[in-house]
Amino acid sequence: MISQMTFAERSYLFAQLANIAYQPEEQARAAALQLGFTETEFYDKKGAQSYRFMNQDDIVIACRGTEPTQLNDISADLKALKVAAETIGRVHMGFKSEVDELWPMVKEDLLAVGKTRQAWFCGHSLGAAMATIMANRCHCDVSMPDIVEIYTYGSPRVGNKAYVNTFPVVHHRWRNNNDIVTTVPLALMGFRHDGTLHYLNSYGNVRNPNGWQLVKDKLRGMWSGLKQGKVDSFSDHSMIQYCAYLKNYAEGKENPQT
Repeated sequence: MISQMTFAERSYLFAQLANIAYQPEEQARAAALQLGFTETEFYDKKGAQSYRFMNQDDIVIACRGTEPTQLNDISADLKALKVAAETIGRVHMGFKSEVDELWPMVKEDLLAVGKTRQAWFCGHSLGAAMATIMANRCHCDVSMPDIVEIYTYGSPRVGNKAYVNTFPVVHHRWRNNNDIVTTVPLALMGFRHDGTLHYLNSYGNVRNPNGWQLVKDKLRGMWSGLKQGKVDSFSDHSMIQYCAYLKNYAEGKENPQT
């Protein structure tokens, strides 16, 4: 049962599931089984994709993030206008359109089995935004099961202030240092982040993201990336990197600060 895990263990588990969501169906099914999920359902419509992973205690909706080769994903990311949400406030048009494609299927399954299991949402990048919107819809629909928590990784901003301020579901939002996707759409455009921020510093260790230490971490990450010939803001968005760092966190380890 997921609720019996520690916070660090849950953070790593959902990072693994968010990563599995990028895999083809048969590979995802096998990987999820290794994590104790005996049933896998793949939702796919017009390029919008998510997975349902389930066992006798839990049901997890894991939304797939942006794939650069998928025109539908790129189009969704670029539709940065705010439109009325299905619930309260306004949300990113592209993210909402992705959810709209899958929502009838996801809702049907949650209504069928969610009452007998604990329900969770997770996702990375575009998938993080989709998971946030889906969980919000669940919360605002009395016929739907209660959501225990949401875990997102490298999430963009999803909605306006009214949207995020009227969303009481516990949302753990992970950011890896200079992850560029967490900075868009711009706050100047009226978009806001939802949830409680959990920050991985330039060494991949969990830290409080405040003050001068945060500035040093970001600069250190940029310099380290330049020395390796890569752009830190983009490499920090890698779901594989999130998984590696959170595996250490779950095991009580820290990366050396060299």
